[in-house]
Order: sequence, then structure tokens, then C-alpha cells
Amino acid sequence: MPDNSLFGVHAAALEVRSQRMGLLASNIANASTPGFKARDLDFGKALASVEQMGTGANLGSATMYRNPFQPSLDGNTVELASEQTAFAENAVQYQTTLSFLNGRIGQITRALKGE
Repeated sequence: MPDNSLFGVHAAALEVRSQRMGLLASNIANASTPGFKARDLDFGKALASVEQMGTGANLGSATMYRNPFQPSLDGNTVELASEQTAFAENAVQYQTTLSFLNGRIGQITRALKGE
């Protein structure tokens, strides 16, 4: 397990949220691509994988396909409203995690300066 005691689980969470943002953006970009299958991450599995393997861990086992509420005739499983909502929620969670890490870095900087 990599040494991340300085930032705790938040560094791994930021990595997972970043990877998830990429998947959700891909889903949105392919909303009109026939046969495209929307994907998402199981956050718990992905977080455990990043914590064990470190940054850049393969999150294939945590990646899953979405089951649409209303299947499309062309085989596309992207439901644009759901994807946009998930993207917005993930963006807020990403920003929250980033703000926590920035605060932690500020604390460390102040401690090193003796403030």
C-alpha cells in the first residue's frame, strides 16, 4: 500500500473522481452514437483499487455498464439527463475533495514556516 498518510484517503478519492469524470464525459459525448454503452465506476471498488495499487491503477474491475431506464432503439444506453446529473454531482465532489487537500497543504506549509 502506498504511503499516503499525509493526505489520507482524499488523494485516492481525487484520482477516482477524476477517472469517473472522464467516463461520464465520454458518455455525454457519445449520447447520439448508435450502439454506445454508457459506463460508470463503482466508487468503492475503484477507491480500494487505487488505495492498494497507487495512482494510475487499472480500474477495469470497478468499471460497469449502466442499465438504461428507457432503452434506445439504436442500442445506445446513454440517458443524457442522468449522465449530466451524475457529471455535475461528481464535479462537486471532486471540487470538495480538492478543497480539502488544498487546506491540508496550507496547514503543512504553515507548520513548516512555523506559523
